[in-house]
Amino acid sequence: MKNNKVLSLIGLATKAGKTVSGEFSTEKSVKTGKGLLVIVAEDASENTKKKFRNMCSFYEVPIYFLSDKESLGRAMGKEYRACLAVQDENFAKAIIKEV
Repeated sequence: MKNNKVLSLIGLATKAGKTVSGEFSTEKSVKTGKGLLVIVAEDASENTKKKFRNMCSFYEVPIYFLSDKESLGRAMGKEYRACLAVQDENFAKAIIKEV
């Protein structure tokens, strides 16, 4: 399943310090132009999904809905994570290719 490959890429990007997670940090990352890719958990609230969908279309940042909060958090070595932004061009491209 491709999800596992994506989650391991997210893990690598996190270890390299190229991701931010949580609503506030993700939003800040996109608005400052650092966030090159946003990933939102499929089980995030409708409000969260709508907020990031609108923001990403405005700032022209690719957004994907995948996995669940627990898996995203585990991939990053943290607790539950509803959303995250990838701040590295190469990691972003690799993840987009897998999705």
